[in-house]
Amino acid sequence: MDRLLPVLLLHALTALCSCFTSTVFAQQAGTARPNIIFIMADDHAYQAVSAYGSRLIQTPNIDRIGREGAIMKNGFVTNSVCSPSRAVILTGKYSHVNGLRDNGTYFNGAQQTLPKILRANGYHTAIVGKWHLWSEPTGFDHWNILPAQGHYYNPPFIKMGKDTAYKGYVTDVITDLALQWIDQHKKGPFFLMLHHKAPHRNFMPPLKYLHKYDNTAFPLPHNFYDDYRNRPALQRQQITVAHDLDIRYDSKIPCDTCAVTKINDWAPAEYQREIERLTAAERRQWDSVYQLEYEQFKKIHDSASLVKFQFRRYMEDYLRCILSVDDNVGRVLDYLDKHGLAENTIVIYTSDQGFYLGEHGLYDKRFMYDESFRTPMVIRYPAKIRPKQQVNAFTLNLDIAPTLLDYAGISIPADMQGASMQPLLQKGKAPGWRKEIYYHYYELSFGLTRHYGIYTGRYKLMHFYNPINAWELYDLKKDKQEMNNLYDNPKYAKIVQQLKTRLRRLQQHYKDDIGTEGYGRR
Repeated sequence: MDRLLPVLLLHALTALCSCFTSTVFAQQAGTARPNIIFIMADDHAYQAVSAYGSRLIQTPNIDRIGREGAIMKNGFVTNSVCSPSRAVILTGKYSHVNGLRDNGTYFNGAQQTLPKILRANGYHTAIVGKWHLWSEPTGFDHWNILPAQGHYYNPPFIKMGKDTAYKGYVTDVITDLALQWIDQHKKGPFFLMLHHKAPHRNFMPPLKYLHKYDNTAFPLPHNFYDDYRNRPALQRQQITVAHDLDIRYDSKIPCDTCAVTKINDWAPAEYQREIERLTAAERRQWDSVYQLEYEQFKKIHDSASLVKFQFRRYMEDYLRCILSVDDNVGRVLDYLDKHGLAENTIVIYTSDQGFYLGEHGLYDKRFMYDESFRTPMVIRYPAKIRPKQQVNAFTLNLDIAPTLLDYAGISIPADMQGASMQPLLQKGKAPGWRKEIYYHYYELSFGLTRHYGIYTGRYKLMHFYNPINAWELYDLKKDKQEMNNLYDNPKYAKIVQQLKTRLRRLQQHYKDDIGTEGYGRR
């Protein structure tokens, strides 16, 4: 035994030195590697961000990120619906690869994800706010998430598996919790996913903004009264402002005698549960405001006026929610300034996808038409990204994970299907960057149809394949609003065949085997 003591002592000293060396290396690396704050809203349309030219609203804090960094002018998603988009961001892989194609599927948390990789490389990791992936978060040191869709007022959370609840408006609460976590990990490096519920339907605003936009005349989009001619997928959808927003749930009108559409048969009871979350004092304030809206509603006696009323109410509450999101983005930026963290912290603001604000007469998302296919994305990193950039290259939510790993100095896994945006942000261009985008949507809810497509900037070709079989082609140089389906126009026959070839090449590249059902008969 005595002869083993020097050997054991040597092993102990070696382990101690190794631990000390690793700690010193981690500390040195921590000073160089950026902190990362990824802020994502739910259903925030790029048309409602002033950095993208919106005339509907001013978003000075979101704009500040773009002004002090870069605005991705052509940001898109691979699948325009909540859960799949979140899974794409976490994995850097298309829906058919990461396994989550629709809102009804559990996310496989055992697979490789961005937070897992960052955590394995010395990052403190956390997610606060909306998760909406059904399975328990993995790869995070800390998580405090909304159950399912969450609630706007006095919201319950699930904190590391345990139910808890907070007082206040959900956007404020999420930011409070996020800043509290950052406060404990300021030495970094840290990675925080700060996910807002707002402005998701049913667009319930903070009480302080209940009078904002009163008497504002919101212009109807030019294609609000789209008749959907020659577009069978649009003919069967159930996401129109005119027919599919509920007068109680969405417009907050206390009308017990109003008809309920089948698609919204759950809405009146759900609305009642939502407003019962308000305290007595909050409820009095709420009722006093929406009673005035009810008085206006009672004066409406024709369908055309009712549709315009529904649109106005939709826009008022939707934009009020975004004002609160922007306020809270400002709180995060102010915190970084106050604590000297701004220079070495990456801040990204985006949405899980785009959203319709009456274009084609729609609300919601899902289709590959521009308003839901595109998404706002601004990024700031003062140490490495020069300010006042406008990047026109095609970028995707698929690129977020590779980009953050690249900036963190971590090798990008070969099986990630996105690309790092760092070359675009450093030089404004990147050799071999994508010239076209592949999209694939799978859900059948709200009367929607599965479809995939290719976007080249000039053209967009889509194939709707379940439960209908139809193709659509748009020449976006001549028809920016996507109103004229040219698929059967003989003048475009050659372009159709070229696009189909490029489309199938993309499907092969991304390993999306759609089978015979997806190709259809034409």
